[in-house]
Amino acid sequence: MIPIRDLNPTKTFPIVTAALIIINLAVFAFVQPRDSAAAGSEFLYRYATIACEVVTGNPVSHEEVDTDTCSTQPDASVFADKSIIASVFASLFLHASWLHVIFNVWFLWIFGNNVEEAYGSLRYLLGYLAAGVVATLGFVIANPGSVVPLVGASGAVAGVLGAYLVLFPRHKITSLVFVFFVPVPAFIFLALWFVGQFGQQDAGIAWQAHVAGFLFGVAITAFMRPSLMRRLARIHSPRRAFGYPSQVR
Repeated sequence: MIPIRDLNPTKTFPIVTAALIIINLAVFAFVQPRDSAAAGSEFLYRYATIACEVVTGNPVSHEEVDTDTCSTQPDASVFADKSIIASVFASLFLHASWLHVIFNVWFLWIFGNNVEEAYGSLRYLLGYLAAGVVATLGFVIANPGSVVPLVGASGAVAGVLGAYLVLFPRHKITSLVFVFFVPVPAFIFLALWFVGQFGQQDAGIAWQAHVAGFLFGVAITAFMRPSLMRRLARIHSPRRAFGYPSQVR
């Protein structure tokens, strides 16, 4: 299933969601080198997070990259001045291909506007980044010896999906199913998406990050749901639409 749109209108403009989409597209289009595979790979090893580096606290060495093994006492690092912490955040805005970044920003646009409206822009941004970090740590825990760069906003976007599930489980998602456009309840669409992560056969897909980000989004939003629903009620109150103050118990 491919989501086309959600039947869940908002009354506020999702400025953070729009900004995140623009940044992700701009970074891939204008910052990441694509003139050669070697240049692209070097860029990712320099700036993207790598599980082995998070575990050891040291940038990977040439030997680790060549042998695809993680050592607790590596030789000379490939990029000795690399910031491991900064790379965790940088990876959230780096992607492997146009298809990769387009799918991520498409999901973010469909589901992010409603979650941003519920959270408010600042809390939404912090939650998005936190989901991305948790997703990265989830991948690191599952793959501590990996020396391959981890890239993509998928883990952070998965956190947004988890939040949407908690807030709007019964809202419909118009989805392309084979050649038909079908309105699917969000809880069914997102449950199928989540279960589908465990069936990933492509070794290049960091499904563990998706799962960790999604569960974080579910957990934090479940904890905050009462206040978030009150905020949505205030925003969508008919009294507010006519300029009157409103109270929500």
